[in-house]
Amino acid sequence: MDYLIGMLDSILKDRQLAQMVFVALMAVAVFCLALAGMFLMSTLFHPVRSRLHNVVAPEVGEAPRYSPLAPLLKSIAPYVLPKKEKERNRTGQRLIHAGFRNDNALSNFYAIKTLLIVGLPLAVFFGLRWLPGLTNVEVVQAVAVAILLGALGPNYVLNKLIERRKRKLYNGFPDALDLLVVCTEAGYGLKPAIQRVSDEIGVGHPELAEELALVNSEMRAGVDRVDALKNLADRTGLEEIGGLVALLSQSLRFGTSTAESLRIYSEEFRDKRMQRAEEAAATISTKMVFPLVMCMFPAFFVVAIGPAIVGLLDHFKG
Repeated sequence: MDYLIGMLDSILKDRQLAQMVFVALMAVAVFCLALAGMFLMSTLFHPVRSRLHNVVAPEVGEAPRYSPLAPLLKSIAPYVLPKKEKERNRTGQRLIHAGFRNDNALSNFYAIKTLLIVGLPLAVFFGLRWLPGLTNVEVVQAVAVAILLGALGPNYVLNKLIERRKRKLYNGFPDALDLLVVCTEAGYGLKPAIQRVSDEIGVGHPELAEELALVNSEMRAGVDRVDALKNLADRTGLEEIGGLVALLSQSLRFGTSTAESLRIYSEEFRDKRMQRAEEAAATISTKMVFPLVMCMFPAFFVVAIGPAIVGLLDHFKG
């Protein structure tokens, strides 16, 4: 440790700066190691990987290998997961909205959160011990900030992932809706139409294509069409897809024309999208007030009134 600090000191020519750089590098290394460990654990216990290994292992003469960490995670899960069923269901639904449908997603999320709440303050505490000139109060404040970041950081990242995925789904929904209208009017049934739309938009909008392919897979597995469509609305969390699912459910229940219903909803969706664009355009004038006042007006006043003020100052000095 002293050797590394000495090397940094010889490069930076500043002992205190070398200690700060060493602490920062150690913190980054510990954080990357923790992320690598969590990624390795989530990879080892991925259900698809385990099923593929169980299928391939008998062919090559190997016995299925089970990680010894599985019982450990199972024993730790009751202490990591929240006690309230409502809280677990809400967090699990948010993880599904973010695209994490793994069975271990909920446990991994709370494990990462617990690791950050415990490990980040410890790393900050032991790291700040190498920085001279810090009082105990400042160290306690830094540890408190680290605890706050560890508690709120995963939720913030999860919210951003949910927003990004919903934005991608929303951007691909108009194209999928138009293609669905074309397929149903061409004589396709609901299942072939959903499969065709999923195949067509797979390149441009892979998230929405995956969701539609999952709906078709559920229908093929024997799930009722209405239930499969409701599952789609629950997984995506978009109001527009929820409205489409409700429309298709009513059309299937009452026996009305699916193509006509989809065309009406497509026209309504275009009107709603145009109204949303007009609303966003109407708020531009209000949003431009702050940058105009803070950026444009000072420069304008400097150019317009600046020479007069300079002339007055020179006159009074003379």
